[in-house]
Amino acid sequence: MLTDDQLLRYNRQILTPDFDIAGQQLLQAAVVLIVGLGGLGCPAALYLAAAGVGTLILADGDEVELSNLQRQVAHSDADIGSNKALSVAATIAALNPEVNVQVQPRYLDAGSMAELLAGVDLVVDASDNYPTRFDLNRACIAAGIALVSAAAVRDEGQLSVFDPHRAGPCYRCLYPSEGERSALSCSESGVLAPVVGVLGSLQAMEALKVLANYGEPLRGALLMMDLRNMQVQRLKISHREGCPDCSHLVR
Repeated sequence: MLTDDQLLRYNRQILTPDFDIAGQQLLQAAVVLIVGLGGLGCPAALYLAAAGVGTLILADGDEVELSNLQRQVAHSDADIGSNKALSVAATIAALNPEVNVQVQPRYLDAGSMAELLAGVDLVVDASDNYPTRFDLNRACIAAGIALVSAAAVRDEGQLSVFDPHRAGPCYRCLYPSEGERSALSCSESGVLAPVVGVLGSLQAMEALKVLANYGEPLRGALLMMDLRNMQVQRLKISHREGCPDCSHLVR
């Protein structure tokens, strides 16, 4: 049951058709792991906390730097040198103290992912390197939970929900090669500040849709955004025959 204060805090969401109190209660009971608390993870974490997700697990081994502050909006000058997960946890505590925040101030490997996902309902992948993305993909498939994945650089971004147990392909169906050690980085290629804000906010939206059974999540679809020219494409993506990560699933 929601308290009177909770009904007031979340009443704009509760008023949304097809969301209602039932959707809010589903969010309140949910546990979400966010991997990476940089440009994407900051807005994703803030909006999920503001929306009332019951438990957020924040994982990142990186420290806040001055160059992060242009786009990583949950950090401030006072946080420079601090662990990013701890920094975002403090911001969330001020934003919505009702949220149970658990901090993993470290980089996750395949073993630690499997351990963490035992009690998680959904993962938000806001990381910036391929090894982490592929490990998360396998861990989510093993746990049977959805992976909300995004990437952003320069003035472009992409977004999808990988949930092959329910519909569509996995991350490796779309990107079959694990040869590259790191993704195209903002430090090398640049990024306009609002670009990661847009994509991180959309990750939060997709997460809410999955958790609250609301709308149509981007399962089996890839959203590609060119924000320089404000062009958006939604592409259908399919399971890759023989995918080593998800082909064992019964379809």
